[in-house]
Amino acid sequence: MIQTKSIFTVNSPETIIYGRDSFEVVGVYAKKLGTKALIISDPIMDSLGFVHQCTSFLIAQGLSAVSYLGITSEPVDTYVTEGLDLLQSEQCDIIISVGGGSCIDTAKAIAVLATNGGYVGDYMKMQKIADQTPIPHIAIPTTAGTGSEATDATVITNTANDVKMMIKQPAFLPNVAIVDPLLTVSSPPAITAATGIDALSHAIESYLSRLAHPYSNVLALSAMDLIVNNILKVYEQGDDIDAREAMSLGAMQAGLSFSNASVALVHGMSRPIGALFHVPHGISNAMLLPAVLEYSKDACVDRLADLGKFFNKEGEVLTQDELADLAIASIKEMCRKMDIGNLQQWGIEEDAFYAAIPKMAADAIASGSPGNNPKVPTHGELMELYKIVYHYEF
Repeated sequence: MIQTKSIFTVNSPETIIYGRDSFEVVGVYAKKLGTKALIISDPIMDSLGFVHQCTSFLIAQGLSAVSYLGITSEPVDTYVTEGLDLLQSEQCDIIISVGGGSCIDTAKAIAVLATNGGYVGDYMKMQKIADQTPIPHIAIPTTAGTGSEATDATVITNTANDVKMMIKQPAFLPNVAIVDPLLTVSSPPAITAATGIDALSHAIESYLSRLAHPYSNVLALSAMDLIVNNILKVYEQGDDIDAREAMSLGAMQAGLSFSNASVALVHGMSRPIGALFHVPHGISNAMLLPAVLEYSKDACVDRLADLGKFFNKEGEVLTQDELADLAIASIKEMCRKMDIGNLQQWGIEEDAFYAAIPKMAADAIASGSPGNNPKVPTHGELMELYKIVYHYEF
């Protein structure tokens, strides 16, 4: 892949704490940033006791806390409005997100809007710059997937037009990321699969991206290695703590990588599917990933060959083309083993899906992500790809 630039910028959280039991230090770091916390989480995390634990850790350090638990789906603009209203009415001066990407992305938006104002969609494509320091934010993921704790991006659905808004600015970075693999043990197999494939998609796409650079490449390669070698272990045996720890680290590295190199065609196509048909983000990525890699292969055989090496367990002597094919075939097999179905099997009605294809293709292009792909599709090629993935056989 030819580099067209020689100077790169790297953005990451000010502090990253990771490892088993790192959740316990949230109060110590929160005390440095504020006095009253708004905890952004969801009913499942609350039922598992994570919100209570977080509150206890904060109280032990002399902080008070209130909780917003209204997140019951992928993040939408109404969650941001509700959470912001609570933050302001309770006069909170720090935000702590505990949960998956939906909780973290919602918290990012609230942190920025609290000091910069406006509607979250105003910040798309840098139309409005968040130039005021956001409310401090500590992000604590409970899945090994989105990597959102380490990125400067948030994806929020506009409920007025069913468009997933991809928003990326340095202000959206959390101040602190706390990555405790023990919090992921409660994830059931289906969530483990969806978030794991999401993390793998981040690593692969950032490595294939036209915006990839030496720093992001190192992170992407490490993330691919960790995820490829552990995703089926955690899917089949959720209490394998060593595998959970590897997945958490891999997901964070993938997040750091794509935050600095961007995602590409898989994510560009995935967001409209999620917005219109409410397919969870990780699942829609998994449904798309093998077909998109097949489409892109001719433009990135060398990079796919690097991915293929992680699947070449016997160390066979293979050509780059064979290694690239091995990578794609292995990802298909991985999806089969984790029961990833196609869009038809998910239950999306065919006529409704086909009717939405022109809008999905247009929304994908408008997001900018397909333009980072090694092979950039036309609107017509995107429409054909959507048709392929509807019936795709893993």
